[in-house]
Amino acid sequence: MTDAPDASSPARRAGISLVVTAAAALLLIGLLGNGAYLWIKAFHVIAVIAWMSGMLYLPRLFVYHAEVPVGSPQSETFKVMEARLLNIITTPAMVVTWVLGLWLAWQSGFWMAPWLHAKFALVLVLSGLHGYLSAATRAFREDRNTKPARHWRIINEVPTVLMIGIVILVIVKPF
Repeated sequence: MTDAPDASSPARRAGISLVVTAAAALLLIGLLGNGAYLWIKAFHVIAVIAWMSGMLYLPRLFVYHAEVPVGSPQSETFKVMEARLLNIITTPAMVVTWVLGLWLAWQSGFWMAPWLHAKFALVLVLSGLHGYLSAATRAFREDRNTKPARHWRIINEVPTVLMIGIVILVIVKPF
């Protein structure tokens, strides 16, 4: 038995998205030189939007999933929707966001800026929430969810609060 992830595992897909993102960024840098910064920034924003879309929608799916009986046709449909959203959109978008965001922070010289440290802390919390939602997706898939719909309604608000803080830090740079 091997511990290597199979071709369909989230870890493998995240690794593939990391390699593809790094290769695309290197290609842009090689082709555009100094002009690559704005293109990478644009792709970073696109990745953030995709990541946030998944982070906002996944807990909403959990609200509805928690309200249907285990084993019902609706439950099975939610399992497919949740897995696809997480594995095809949300996780790869998170990886792309991190890779490009770290490159932008390094390239722009903001490493020592206090607002970036605060933003970094909020993005770490958002990443932790991503991990929590990944575990919840697995629990729903295995019919082990013990959380009520009310829990998921509350969790659904957390990404919004984090996003507001992150956007204010990036745009206003209050400190």
